[in-house]
Amino acid sequence: MANIRIGNAFDVHAWSDDSGRTLVLGGVVFEGERGLQGHSDADVITHSCIDAILSAAGCGDIGALFPDTNSKWKNADSLVLLEQAVAVVDEAGWAVSNVDCTVVTDTPKISPFREKMQKNLTQRVGGVVSVKGKRTEGMLDLMAGIRCYAVALLEAKNGV
Repeated sequence: MANIRIGNAFDVHAWSDDSGRTLVLGGVVFEGERGLQGHSDADVITHSCIDAILSAAGCGDIGALFPDTNSKWKNADSLVLLEQAVAVVDEAGWAVSNVDCTVVTDTPKISPFREKMQKNLTQRVGGVVSVKGKRTEGMLDLMAGIRCYAVALLEAKNGV
C-alpha cells in the first residue's frame, strides 16, 4: 500500500436570500457580506477541505459523515466538522500533510483574509493549508454563489 494518498474535492454554495445569513469562509466571518445557502454554516472552503481529506483516506465524504438530513448539523460550525473529519482520518491511520484550496469568487476579495483562513484551517487539520482566491475576470457568471476546489495530501502513520 502507498505511504501517501491524494484527495481531490469541489464544493459550491449558492448565495442566500436570507438577510440573517452570515458569510463564513475558512472559518472567517465576513461582516456585511451576503451569506451562502446551506444546512451548516455553508463554509465552502472548509467543506472542500473536509471532502478532500476524507477522499484521500477512503473515508467517504462530507455528506456521508454529516448528512443534511440530520438536524444535529443544522447551522453547524464547519471548523468543528473539519476537526471531526480529521479525527476519522487519523483513526484510519492517516495524517494530513497539506491541503491546497482555490476559491473562485469575484466577491468578496479573499486576499485580505487569507492568512486568518489559513491559520484557522491549519490549526484544525494539523498540516499546512493554503488558500488562494481567483476571480473570473467576467469570464464566468458567479452571480449564483461561490465555489472552491481542494487537494489534500495524506501520509500513512506507522505503515498503514
